[in-house]
Amino acid sequence: MPDSATPYTAADIAATTPEQLAELRAGPPERYAAWIRTAAELGLVEAQAILGQMLLDGAGVPRDEAEGLAWFKRAAHADHLMAINMVGRCYENGWGVPPDDVVAAYWFRLAADRGLDWGMYNYAHMLNSGRGGVPRDRAAALALYRRAAEAGHAKSIGVVGRFHEEGDVVPRDLEQAFDCYRRCAEGGDFRGMFHYGRLLLARGRRDEALGWLRRVPATSTPAFLRTAHEMLAEAGEGELTEALYPQQPAAAPAAQ
Repeated sequence: MPDSATPYTAADIAATTPEQLAELRAGPPERYAAWIRTAAELGLVEAQAILGQMLLDGAGVPRDEAEGLAWFKRAAHADHLMAINMVGRCYENGWGVPPDDVVAAYWFRLAADRGLDWGMYNYAHMLNSGRGGVPRDRAAALALYRRAAEAGHAKSIGVVGRFHEEGDVVPRDLEQAFDCYRRCAEGGDFRGMFHYGRLLLARGRRDEALGWLRRVPATSTPAFLRTAHEMLAEAGEGELTEALYPQQPAAAPAAQ
């Protein structure tokens, strides 16, 4: 393998073993990015999708959302399912392109129809809220969340739990909600961790609850932490709330 100052060639890419690629991934991100870019330019579809994400995140390369979207589109046109979903995410969030929920919904539905769990989850959001020119249909949204949940998608499992807890579309069923939150939490989702911990508190299983609630801030968004703060305070856990999730001022809107 060449060193970090030497460009990769087509022969280098072809000769890279899985072990060498794993070593590259574990090393300096700039060197891994150089390998990925060469592989992407050679037409390796998986590398194109990975390069798109690296450009979006600024991982090993200068952040360039527009170029990231371009690579996602190249991979998407080669039927890479996660790239199809990520094109939707770019249009939804205005990453490298003006926000456009209608275009985002098109790409999410395409990914969902092809069986991608993330596509199902994102298109279900459109159905749930009636965004992107999609008629609001909460029953259809729940059905799609359930399909993604059956594929093991942690966030979808948690959303199904919320439907059951709130008695929304389906009859209220706290046992179903509790089980969904547990599986969502065990899948690593911060919302699942919070809601599972919250229901554990309600059942008097305080030590278990605290174990999960303390894990939430590590991966949570600031907006969700504010929601978590409010929900625990409303449940009469004011002292615990301040200890776990001290209130932060709302962030200013990002410039578009």
